[in-house]
Amino acid sequence: MTQTNRETFAVPDELRAWLARAAESGASDLHLVAGYPPVLRLHGDLVPLSDPPLSGEEIQRLLAPLCPADASARLQSKKNIDLSFDLAAGGRSQRFRANLFHAGGHLAACLRVVPATIPDCAWTGFPPELARRLAAVRDGLVIVTGPTGSGKTTTLAMIVNQLNQAGGCRILTVEEPVEYLFPPAGSSVVTQREVGVDVLTFADGLRSGLRQDPDVILVGEVRDRETAQMALSAAETGHLVFTTLHTRDAKGAVTRYADLFPLEVLWNTYPIASAIRAGKVESIDNYLLTGRDDGMISFDESVRQLWRAEKITHAVAQQNVREAGVLAR
Repeated sequence: MTQTNRETFAVPDELRAWLARAAESGASDLHLVAGYPPVLRLHGDLVPLSDPPLSGEEIQRLLAPLCPADASARLQSKKNIDLSFDLAAGGRSQRFRANLFHAGGHLAACLRVVPATIPDCAWTGFPPELARRLAAVRDGLVIVTGPTGSGKTTTLAMIVNQLNQAGGCRILTVEEPVEYLFPPAGSSVVTQREVGVDVLTFADGLRSGLRQDPDVILVGEVRDRETAQMALSAAETGHLVFTTLHTRDAKGAVTRYADLFPLEVLWNTYPIASAIRAGKVESIDNYLLTGRDDGMISFDESVRQLWRAEKITHAVAQQNVREAGVLAR
């Protein structure tokens, strides 16, 4: 569910204040769970606010204005929903993504702060040359992978926005929910469709999207075999498809995608394709190390570089690397 850019709903003062605090402090998320005070995720740490613990009834009252009738019905039937909205917070309009869910018989929520504008490479620390290379791919399937909160959605938005800004590109997105809004730019045309509002499923959005003359398709996430098959088919028929998978690293993305099919061969570089065919997925780690000239980098190495650049703490680095020894190099 995506609210319009213009605020048309009455958010209770307490919730508005907490969301403003989250945006102003640089927090990534606001958690509302019965029995706990409001809690921010700030620089990786959970920081409780000074308010008293919330009851289930209070959370229901606070979140009800975010849910119009159709979203409320889906919340009751599915027990959790994703939605996004704009809100005046801290003297400016701020975008948020929310996951509303039930826990212990009570409504709860995690509300994420979405940057007001689509970030660029300098802000994210993403290698500019790699972003240019990905945006210059003519067709095929580009998968951005990583654990929850690692920046997959932001990375995709940044790369696709480069194509948008370059002009002359028909871009279609299928998301749940729509987070970053792509502004009109030059001669490009962008349509953003939200699962549950504009289209029933990711696969349905892909299927109908192929009849909408797209050059580039962004699929928020591959969750099932049908979506994986549609994304692969779109990539094979001359479209550039971007998507995400919830895996820890690139090797995990290969096995996760392959696991969605009973028999499937994924083509990449010759050594990686050979490893997949031979069932030697563990050797992909070595190809990542030897493929740096092609822009390959392991998740652990990326974390190590962030730590060495003092962009994250040693404790955060230890929490995220698979092999602790990588930090000793």
